Amino acid sequence: MLGAEAAAFRGLSSERLARIATPVDERTNARSVLGNFLQQRSAPDARTFNYTRAALEAVPQASGGKQWACLTEALYFEARGESVAGQFAVAEVIMNRVDAASFPDTVCRVVNQGTGKRYQCQFTYTCDGYSEVIREKGAYESVGKVARLVLDGVPRTLTGGATYYHTKAVSPRWARRFTRTATIGVHYFYRDPTRVSQN
Repeated sequence: MLGAEAAAFRGLSSERLARIATPVDERTNARSVLGNFLQQRSAPDARTFNYTRAALEAVPQASGGKQWACLTEALYFEARGESVAGQFAVAEVIMNRVDAASFPDTVCRVVNQGTGKRYQCQFTYTCDGYSEVIREKGAYESVGKVARLVLDGVPRTLTGGATYYHTKAVSPRWARRFTRTATIGVHYFYRDPTRVSQN
């Protein structure tokens, strides 16, 4: 067993090893949007987020670096028409992939995995042949808040560790191999039944 674990660690990138070795409270910025927002709330609220439009509107406007921009873009094109819970659920899938050894180890790499190969990408908007133009500024700002909260550590409790999802409008063959963990809005969420969480 130790040999298998050692072999698995040798296969990890230096970025992923650094993330594993860094305590969670040091990974997040002490001045994060989530931290500032939750400090203003009572203690029981510090571990949860009420997935309502009103709760999201109470969050200050968000911003961030490259990983935030990639997550915000993905949420805009993949989930902007979803409920707040649906948007957080799609964000959970992306973050669960970042944490899974079988996927790339940054948000941008996860979102862009397979891009450039028509319909072989992980997120359809990156390879559907359409240009990515942000036309709904309010929706973009809203999903930007979701991205910031998720990157800052809001608990991932909606999808049961899902690393895959699809809309109810399609029935992909790959979905039969996975365990469905949730149905939120117009999306079904799945995880690999053999996947061990690395969170």
